[in-house]
Amino acid sequence: MSDVRQIFQGMSSRYQPGRVTKTTTYYFSVGAEKWTATLRPDGCDVQPGKLVDNADCVLKCDPGLFEKMVLKGKNPGPLDIARGKIKTSDVDLLKKLPTFFKMG
Repeated sequence: MSDVRQIFQGMSSRYQPGRVTKTTTYYFSVGAEKWTATLRPDGCDVQPGKLVDNADCVLKCDPGLFEKMVLKGKNPGPLDIARGKIKTSDVDLLKKLPTFFKMG
C-alpha cells in the first residue's frame, strides 16, 4: 500500500470539526491516487475515487509534495503553483486545507 493511500485512509481522523460552515468538497489527484473529501461542520468523509462532478477545490500534485504537505506541514507557495508542481482550482481553499486537517 502506498504512503499516499495510507494518508487518505487516515485523513478523516485528522479532521477538525467546526472549521467549515457549509459542506465543502475537495477532489485530490495525487499520482495514481484519486480521492474525494466531503467536509461538513460536524465531520468529514474521505473516499477513493472522483465522487463529485465539480468539487469546490481540485488539487493535483505529485506524491512527494503531498506527503510533505500532510506529514511535514509544508504550505505550497506561489512558486509551486507557477512551476506546475501543484495545480488547483481554488487557491484560497487550498490555503485553508491545513486549518481543516491536522497536518505536520
